[in-house]
Amino acid sequence: MKKTLKVVGAIIENEDKEILCALRSPKMSLPNMWEFPGGKIEQGETFKQAIEREIKEELSCIIEFIDIFNDSTYEYEKFIVNLITVRCKLVSGTPRKSEHSKLIWMYRENLPSLKWSPADIPTMKKLLQEKV
Repeated sequence: MKKTLKVVGAIIENEDKEILCALRSPKMSLPNMWEFPGGKIEQGETFKQAIEREIKEELSCIIEFIDIFNDSTYEYEKFIVNLITVRCKLVSGTPRKSEHSKLIWMYRENLPSLKWSPADIPTMKKLLQEKV
């Protein structure tokens, strides 16, 4: 049986309504694909605790959990990912990459131009349908 990973991803919007997108580095699994930054939910953590911790570790900035945006599951070859994407607000600092190759801010309508990791595609499509 495949292992299911419970993962949380952040939808961080700036004042210009652009969304933060992160490019997975060649060293990561699913290299050179775009994702909403985040990571695994540790045992006993809430979505809020997990995303606030992950973003602080990965992007060296402080965010605040707002609410759950989307919940989707994708089956990869070796494992299953249950990705919960959550809306967040940047509270302080500027996102800086540490493990990702690149971070960019992008308007919703341009999101499809990136090569997204399969688990992140449902969230990206749902964001496109939003009226901003």
